[in-house]
Amino acid sequence: MKSGSGTLTVNIMSEGKAETYEGVYQCTARNERGAAISNNIVIRPSRSPLWTKEKLERITLRNGQSLVLPCRPPVGLPPPIIFWMDNSFQRLPQSERVSQGLNGDLYFSNVLPEDTREDYICYARFNHTQTIQQKQPISVKVISVDELNDTIAANLSDTEFYGAKSHRERPPTFLTPEGNASRKEELRGNVLSLECIAEGLPTPIIYWIKEDGTLPINRTFYRNFKKTLQIVQVTEADSGNYQCIAKNALGAIHHIISVTVKAAPYWIIAPQNLVLSPGEDGTLICRANGNPKPRISWLLNGVLIEIAPDDPSRKIDGDTIIFSNVQERSSAVYQCNASNEYGYLLANAFVNVLAEPPRIFTSADTLYQVIANRPALLDCAFFGSPLPTIEWFKGAKGSALREDIYVLHENGTLEIPVAQKDSTGTYTCVARNKLGMAKNDIHLEIKDPTRIIKQPEYAVVQRGSTVSFECIVKHDHTLIPTVTWLKDHGELPSDRRFTVDKDHLVVADVSDDDGGTYTCVANTTLDSVSASAVLSVVDVPNPPFDLELTDQLDRSVQLSWTPGDDNNSPITKFIIEYEDAMHEPGLWHHQTEVPGAQTTAQLKLSPYVNYSFRVMAVNSLGRSLPSEASEQYLTKAAEPDKNPTAVEGLGSEPDNLVITWKPLNGFESNGPGLQYKVSWRQKDGDDEWTSMVVAGVSKYIVSGTPTFVPYLIKVQALNDAGFAPEPAVVLGHSGEDLPMVAPGNVHVNVVNSTLAEVHWDPVPLKSIRGHLQGYRIYYWKAQSSSTRNRRHIEKKILTFQGSKTHGMLPGLEPFSHYTLNVRVVNGKGEGPASPDRVFNTPEGVPSAPSSLKIVNPTLDSLTLEWEPPSHPNGILTEYTLKYQPINSTHELGPLVDLKIPANKTRWTLKNLNFSTRYKFYFYAQTVAGSGSQITEEAITTMDEAMASRQVDIATQGWFIGLMCAVALLILILLIVCFIRRNKGGKYPVKEKEDAHADPEIQPMKEDDGTFGEYSDAEDHKPLKKGSRTPSDRTVKKEDSDDSLVDYGEGVNGQFNEDGSFIGQYSGKKEKEPPEGNESSEAPSPVNAMNSFV
Repeated sequence: MKSGSGTLTVNIMSEGKAETYEGVYQCTARNERGAAISNNIVIRPSRSPLWTKEKLERITLRNGQSLVLPCRPPVGLPPPIIFWMDNSFQRLPQSERVSQGLNGDLYFSNVLPEDTREDYICYARFNHTQTIQQKQPISVKVISVDELNDTIAANLSDTEFYGAKSHRERPPTFLTPEGNASRKEELRGNVLSLECIAEGLPTPIIYWIKEDGTLPINRTFYRNFKKTLQIVQVTEADSGNYQCIAKNALGAIHHIISVTVKAAPYWIIAPQNLVLSPGEDGTLICRANGNPKPRISWLLNGVLIEIAPDDPSRKIDGDTIIFSNVQERSSAVYQCNASNEYGYLLANAFVNVLAEPPRIFTSADTLYQVIANRPALLDCAFFGSPLPTIEWFKGAKGSALREDIYVLHENGTLEIPVAQKDSTGTYTCVARNKLGMAKNDIHLEIKDPTRIIKQPEYAVVQRGSTVSFECIVKHDHTLIPTVTWLKDHGELPSDRRFTVDKDHLVVADVSDDDGGTYTCVANTTLDSVSASAVLSVVDVPNPPFDLELTDQLDRSVQLSWTPGDDNNSPITKFIIEYEDAMHEPGLWHHQTEVPGAQTTAQLKLSPYVNYSFRVMAVNSLGRSLPSEASEQYLTKAAEPDKNPTAVEGLGSEPDNLVITWKPLNGFESNGPGLQYKVSWRQKDGDDEWTSMVVAGVSKYIVSGTPTFVPYLIKVQALNDAGFAPEPAVVLGHSGEDLPMVAPGNVHVNVVNSTLAEVHWDPVPLKSIRGHLQGYRIYYWKAQSSSTRNRRHIEKKILTFQGSKTHGMLPGLEPFSHYTLNVRVVNGKGEGPASPDRVFNTPEGVPSAPSSLKIVNPTLDSLTLEWEPPSHPNGILTEYTLKYQPINSTHELGPLVDLKIPANKTRWTLKNLNFSTRYKFYFYAQTVAGSGSQITEEAITTMDEAMASRQVDIATQGWFIGLMCAVALLILILLIVCFIRRNKGGKYPVKEKEDAHADPEIQPMKEDDGTFGEYSDAEDHKPLKKGSRTPSDRTVKKEDSDDSLVDYGEGVNGQFNEDGSFIGQYSGKKEKEPPEGNESSEAPSPVNAMNSFV
C-alpha cells in the first residue's frame, strides 16, 4: 500500500494464490480529531469446479410422455450460465413444448419421435474464469406406436397391443413447482422470477395473474414462452399471491406462489457532518429502513460507543445522538451502522466543535455583470463558529433586503430571481456571530440581452446552386459579440465556397456534402444565443448501377439493379428501356416502369431480339441519367406471333385484285427469313385457295379476275422457324367498272313553287359492277316561263347515298321550267343518265321592288319611281301603294291604299298637304299573293310667302327666345326617346313588322288595310340630315325565294333517307342587293321647325 494513498493493491500473479487473500477487509483513516472507517470489503476467489463423473443410462419412453433431463451443474462463484447443445455445439431448439428451466433442467411437456437423439448435453459457462464445463451426453429414445407393438408382439400376447394413439391425451400437470402452492422470497430492487412448467397432451399454455392486484405494466416481462414471469426493480408492494394457470383442450390446473419481498437496509436519513461552537446543542440522526427492520448501532472513532470514553454532553436515543453544551473535547468521528440479515449500512459523521469569528472568503468589490431578465447570484462565501447570520444591503444607506423580493441562500448567496435594469448597484454582505462581524461590497451591472432578430431559414436547393443564410444580431452596446457559424455543431469546412460576412453565410456551388444543419452562434462575455436552419441539397437521382440479368428464359428475363443516391428527393419510379442491337442498334425503346421501392422487374421478351437494358430513376426534380447498359441477351428465334394487319383486297382495274397489308417490323419478325404467304379464292366459287409466298413487299396484284367479284383473302407471316397462327379471312373485291344501266321510271312530283320530289326505280345489282355509292340527280333551269328567254343555267347536282329510290329537290325558283335526269354511282364513277324529265314550278309571291325613289316634291304632290322586283316569281298583276302622314310628334295619320297597274314604273300623288312628311309602303303582287314591301319617306315643300314671313319673324328677338325654349324642349324630348329606346322599347308597328317577317304574309292588316302606329325604330326614323338612303334612293328588297342554302351547304348536296337535304348542289346563288336607305333629301331648318309646331 502506498503511503498516504489509502489504496491496498494485491498482485495475485506474483504474490501468491488468490485463496490466500480471501476474507473481509476494512479501511480506517485516523488523525488527532478522530477516526473514520469504510464499509466491509469481501474478497472471494472465483471457482469453476469440474462436473462430477457419472454414468448415464439411455432414457426410453413412449411417444407423448413427459420428460425432465436434469443438469445439476457444479456450484461455482459466481453461478454459471446454463445452456443445452449437441455434439456439434448447436443449441437445441426450444418451444412451448420443450424449454429450459431456471435451474438448468430441460423440460419436455410431451415427447415426439423426433426428440430421439444421443447427444443431449448440458453446458455450464463460468464467465469470471472464462471456462465452460460439460456434462456427460444423455441419450433419449422415443418409441412410436409401430415400434411398441412390434416389441409387444415378440414378448406378449395379442391382447396387449396398443391402439392408434401411442399415449392417451391428458390434462396438464405441473413439472415444476410441485404441489398446489409454494413460497418465494426476493430482495427489494432485485428481479423477481417466478416459473411454472407443465406437462400434458396437447401441450399446455401458461397464463399468469396476481390475486388482489394487477401486474405492474412497465416492470413485468414474460420469458421462456410465458413459463417465466419476471418483475424488475421489485418493491414491497409486489408482495402477494401470484397464480400461474396451465391449460389445454382437456382441462386446466393452477399453482399459487406466495411472494414476500425482503429488503436489506436503506437510508431514510443518513447522518451529516456537524459543526458546533462551544456551548451549542446539536443532533446526529441515523434513520434506515428494511425488512426485517434494521438494528442501529453507533461507533465513536471506529469503537463501539458503549465502550468508548464517556462524554457528559452526549446522549444516545436509538437512532439519534443528542449533544448539549458541547465543548472542544467533544470533537470526534461518529459511525452509524444499520444491519439486518440481508445486509448493512455504514456512514461516518464528523462532529467538529470550533470557536471562530466570521470570515468572508469572496473577494472584495467583486463586479458581477448579468443579462437582464435572468437570475443574478451574488456570492458571499463565509465561515464562522457559531454559524454567522448573513444580511444583505443595497447602497450605502439601504435597509436589509427582504426575502419577499430576494432569495437568501444558506451558503450566503443573494439571488435576484429576475434582474432588471434598476437592479444595478452596490450590494453589501454582512456576516455576524457572537464573536464578531465581517462585511463585503459586491457590484452588479445589468446588460441588455443578445438577440438574433433575423434568423436563418430552412433552404432546399439543387446541387450546384448558391444558398445564403442570414443572421442579424442585436446586443448591448457595451458588449462586443462574436458571430460564429457552425455546420452540424462543428466548424465550417475549410473551403473557399463558404463565405462569411457581417450578417450572411453564403455557400456557392452547393454539393451533396453541404447538406446539414447550419447554426449561427452569437457570443458575448455574458450570454450566447443561436439559431439554426437546415439545408437540404436535392437533385435528380444518381443513375442506377449493377444491372444484372437472371432467370433468363426464351420469353422473359428478370432484371435487377441497385438504386443510385436519391439526392434527398425520394425516387418515385424507375423507367426501363431496351435496345435491339440486331434490328435497331442505338435506338432505345420504352419497356416498362416500376414503383420507386422496387429494384427488380420481370420483363417480357420477344424472340430473335438482341436485348440490352438500361434503367433511369425518377424523382420530383426529374429523371436521372441512364444507367450503364446491361449485358446483351439474344433470345432464340421462333415463328411469328402475329400476322400482318390492315389486310385489304381492292381492284385498281376491272380485271385485277390488289391485296395490301401492313408488314411486320423487324422486332415482330421473331426470326430470320421473314416472308408472307398471300392466299385468295372467289367467295362464291368452289375453287381451292391460290397462294403465293412473297418477301420484302406489302402488296400483291392478282391479274385476270372477273369484274367486281368477292374474294376471300388471307395473309400469313412466316420465317425460318415456321408459320404464324392461322390468319383471319378478309373479304375483298376485284376491280370495279362503270355501271351499265340507267335508273328507270323517273317521275317528278312538284310539292310547291320551290320544292319537288323525284322518284326512280333501282338498277339491277349486277349492272352496277361495283360498290353502290348512291344515285345522283342532275337538274337545271332550262327556260323562264314568264319571259320565255332561254339562257344557259349551270347544272346542279344532288347525290343520295345508298339504295334510295326517291329524293327532294329544294331551292327551286318559282314559275320556272326545269329538266333533270338520274344516274347510278359506284366506286368507279357514274353510269349512263336516265331520259330527261321536264317539270314546271308554279308561281310564287314576288320579291320586293328593286328600288323606290321619291322625286320632284312640290307643295301638294310627290312623284314615286321604282324598278320591278328582281324575282317576280310569276306574272305581276299589280302594285299596291300605301301611305300616311306623320305629324311633329311622330304619330301616324290615316292610311291611303292605291292599286297601280303592273306595267307602271312611275306614279304621282297629288292633293297632298304642304310641308308634311309622308311614309310610303310599296309591294308587287302575283296570283300567288303579295310580295315583300319596301318603305320610304318624303316631305312636301313649303309655300314661298309663308317661308318669307318665317324669315322675317326669325329676325325678331322674341322669336329667337321662343326658339331657344323650343330647342330646349326638343332636347329633353330626344333624351326621353333615347332612354326609351335603350331600354328596348318598340312602337307597335315595328313589333308587328318583326313578327311578320315571312315574305308570303301580308305586311298590312287585312281587315282594315291600316299599318298601325308609326315606329321610330332604326330602319323607320323620319328623314333628317345624314339619312342612310343612298343617292339612287334604292332600298334593299326582302328576300322571298327559297334557297338550297336552307337545305345543305355548298355544292353536291345530298338527302337522307327521309328526303331531307344532306348534300350539295352546283351553281351560284344570286347575290342580293345591298340594304337600301331612306331618302337623302332633308328638310330645311324652317320646315323642320314647322313639323314640330
